[in-house]
Amino acid sequence: MAQTIQIPRDGGPLISVIVCTRNRAELLTQAVASVVGQEFPRDDYEILVVDNGSTDHTPEVVTQFQCRADIRCLREERVGLCIARNTGWRAASGRYVVFFDDDAIALPGWLAAIREGFGTAPEIGVIGGRVYPIWGGPRPSWLADAIAGSLTIVDWGPSGKFIDDIRREWLVGANLAVPKALLAEVGGFHPWLDRVGNNLLSSGDVFLQKELMRRGYRCLYLPAMAVQHLVPASRLNQQWFVRRFYWQGVSDAVMHLIEKKPSPPARVRLALARSAAVLCSPRRMASLLLPTGRPDAFAAKCFALIDLGFISGLLGAARH
Repeated sequence: MAQTIQIPRDGGPLISVIVCTRNRAELLTQAVASVVGQEFPRDDYEILVVDNGSTDHTPEVVTQFQCRADIRCLREERVGLCIARNTGWRAASGRYVVFFDDDAIALPGWLAAIREGFGTAPEIGVIGGRVYPIWGGPRPSWLADAIAGSLTIVDWGPSGKFIDDIRREWLVGANLAVPKALLAEVGGFHPWLDRVGNNLLSSGDVFLQKELMRRGYRCLYLPAMAVQHLVPASRLNQQWFVRRFYWQGVSDAVMHLIEKKPSPPARVRLALARSAAVLCSPRRMASLLLPTGRPDAFAAKCFALIDLGFISGLLGAARH
């Protein structure tokens, strides 16, 4: 990595940690405690909890930490992860905004790694790090590494590096830091993407990285910026993966609509072409139709489901 450079300060905190939450007060308590417990100057960071329409005791969780950290709670009634994240960064006082999930735990040195990472090169637009799973149940025998990343597991190796091909390696919103000025430059997270209610739309974080890379900024993977992230037992079944990869295809279609803005006839033509590619492939059709407990075969099914989701997304499954 390049030699560390001095980060100028302009008064206020250096880092703003944004935690979006909805009715998960107990998990939120652990998440905030892991940030407050960092060996990092108290005046150099703040925590903004974005309460996305909770009906539990989320505000009380924030109150209990106010004697230990600069923490405040923002209420956002419009439900949606991208909406909540945008509310958070726009209210942030820090130069760097860090997005952190309410079911994650920051490991020691997390905030320090973020500070040091932004001091390595001026062209850095995004920093993200390792995300270790906290398994809520036994890992299934059919779960291949190739699809385990959909559980927000990130490990691109022991050394820091720039990510140049986001189709192969990426950073995730559970552990993502961006200069506030760059968030303002791109408009933050696109509201068409990521979770709203019970759907499994995703890729708001990936689209943000793509937007910054298009502007010439770089994405830095920094393994020392490490967190643990809950993998609930409710996700450790094939039904959840079927839904998750179908909705990944829908998410990919939404990103295509945002980027290319195809006309309705062009959307239909692309959907027909992708459908023909699936129908003309006996292997893909078999992977979609046949049940399996083999890791490689189930991974093939998941990747084929992306095609189905993409076709559905082009034809309006995401209502865009």
